[in-house]
Amino acid sequence: MEIPEQDAAHMARAVELAGRGHGSTTPNPVVGCVVLDAAGQVAGEGFHAYAGGPHAEVVALAQAGERARGGTAYVTLEPCDHTGRTGPCSLALLEAGVARVVIAVPDPNPKAAGGAARLRAHGVAVTSGVLAEAAERANEEWLTFVRLGRSHVTWKFAATLDGRSAAEDGTSQWITSPEARADVHRLRAASDAVMAGIGTVLADDPQLTARPPRPAGAAGSSGAAGSSGAAGPSGAAGPSGVQKGPLRVVVDPDARTPASARVLDDRAPTLIAVADDVDTGLKADLLRLPRHDAGLDLRALLKELAARQVVSVFLEGGPALAGSFVREGLVDRVVAYVAPALLGSGRAALGTAGVGTIGELHRLTFDEISVIGPDVRLIARPVPTHRQPGEER
Repeated sequence: MEIPEQDAAHMARAVELAGRGHGSTTPNPVVGCVVLDAAGQVAGEGFHAYAGGPHAEVVALAQAGERARGGTAYVTLEPCDHTGRTGPCSLALLEAGVARVVIAVPDPNPKAAGGAARLRAHGVAVTSGVLAEAAERANEEWLTFVRLGRSHVTWKFAATLDGRSAAEDGTSQWITSPEARADVHRLRAASDAVMAGIGTVLADDPQLTARPPRPAGAAGSSGAAGSSGAAGPSGAAGPSGVQKGPLRVVVDPDARTPASARVLDDRAPTLIAVADDVDTGLKADLLRLPRHDAGLDLRALLKELAARQVVSVFLEGGPALAGSFVREGLVDRVVAYVAPALLGSGRAALGTAGVGTIGELHRLTFDEISVIGPDVRLIARPVPTHRQPGEER
């Protein structure tokens, strides 16, 4: 459909606002809202800043006040039509007297959907599908979580220009620059969980924390304050506290994680995924999963994490674990940091990924290419038409 220029411009602003909630809304979506008055002037803006806090529509309507009456609201996700920790946004829009609502993406959550229908039933003009692709991209982690019932996975790796993630002797610190490593910590902090395999834990003894800790539930321009006080999977305790860190997940089928491993310190919560047939005295929070020939059932792992309200996973395991996720079609986004350096030999960034011939390669499409310090950051996603067996795209 042809989108009016004004609708596109205001929805683009709403998408931009939604992005400010990344990392602090779990298990809720990121949502942005722009409210115009009857004359078409911006009267209010808002975004969902933290779980349990006011929704984007409520923030924008509060800012607009009486100017919202007879106006238009642009929302990146269909206004909710249920009462949870907050009331239904559909009712808030009706009470504010908004005459038209423009929606980017319908809500796939059956518990919350129905806002558009309620608005139409009460005489409000509703337009849907405006800048849907951009709004879906801004909210992709939560949409994967709701639509597929599993956590969204971002695989991150750092490599030389010839694709090596470590030298022949196993050393890898540091291939990329301090600027790139700081960017990694920023992405870690915005994730609900950071994951690595037992090989990485034994070889590097990583801490898998986000440094420095990110203030939890930053209110941003919405001016939202306060908290429900409920801790999410990352251990956040609300806007007044400091986020302890994303959940650390170690994929360790045979429970080989040493008791002295840094992932078991008190810097952040840790979950060790082990096979359901292993006998271990490891004193840690264990998640037992079915064992397959190639390791643990990764699809079951992501579904179990979703049940614990882990919306997004930042995968930093070595080439073997990454290859398993790619082979199973469970990588939703790739973030690669490429250094202007050459090794010529050593460990590749990706291990066996189920490709036997060139026709089976995993096609991606680039979304972003950025220069960070002396390095290049590439963000890519699987080509939408490429589907793995048993996986929706």
